[in-house]
Amino acid sequence: MSGRPQEERDEISVRGRILEAAFASFMKNGYAATSTAEIAARARVSKREIYALIGNKQQMLVACISERARRLQVPGDLPVPRDREAFARVLASFGRQLVREISDPTVVAVYRLAIAEAVQAREVAQALHSIGRQTSQSALGNIMAQALESGLLKGSPAECAEQFSGLLWGNLMIGLLLGVARRPTPQEIAARADQATAAFLQLHPMPDATMGRSRRRPRP
Repeated sequence: MSGRPQEERDEISVRGRILEAAFASFMKNGYAATSTAEIAARARVSKREIYALIGNKQQMLVACISERARRLQVPGDLPVPRDREAFARVLASFGRQLVREISDPTVVAVYRLAIAEAVQAREVAQALHSIGRQTSQSALGNIMAQALESGLLKGSPAECAEQFSGLLWGNLMIGLLLGVARRPTPQEIAARADQATAAFLQLHPMPDATMGRSRRRPRP
């Protein structure tokens, strides 16, 4: 079997070439200064093909962001933490993946594009938010919910996820967006994830230990 028909494979190839050309043009000239004609010339296709396969310029930008934002998705088969050590390993592993993917220069460039178009094309930022950040936060929230069910954590999974993200990132993302911070090395990413995990667990001791202390009140 040859898989997809040749015509469908050609269409996918052309669509990919258009999106690569569009993203390169947006990065070079900015969204407003980029014309559909320039994208067509760079991709070696006609404007008619662009409109047929993708749509107008705004739809191309949304598609570019969507393609790259999918890198921020995390696997759904993370192990369920059964003890604090396993919980720490899952959190640290997730943190390393998150920082590694989001600090990639291409992903940072997508964020900059979305910010630049946030006023005139709000759906662009919405695409990045829903496909990228919400997906990551949902996965992190699931980790927190599993820890809660296993008796390893107390509180709201969503609030715990937000807190861990704050500990993990600090001011790094702002620095990357402004171009005043460099991308951390793999060793720095691992250290950042480990430190965030340790700080989070210190803020959230074992629920049993906390409840045990509250029950051991002095008798009147």
